[in-house]
Amino acid sequence: MPVQIVLSTVFTAGVEQFLQWRYGPMGFVGLVLLTIGVKARNVTCGSLGLVVLTLLITGPSF
Repeated sequence: MPVQIVLSTVFTAGVEQFLQWRYGPMGFVGLVLLTIGVKARNVTCGSLGLVVLTLLITGPSF
C-alpha cells in the first residue's frame, strides 16, 4: 500500500513538472483545474481543465 502512494506521488509530480516545463503556467493551471474537477466530481471544472490542456497540446508552438 505505501509503495502505491509513493509511486502515485512521484508520477503526479513528474507530470506536473513536465507540464510546467513544456507549457508554462497555463499547463499547470489546466492540470489543477482537471484535478480539482475530478476529485470534487465537478464536471464544469474538470472539463475546463481538459479544454485548457487540449488547447495547449494541439495549438501552435512558438
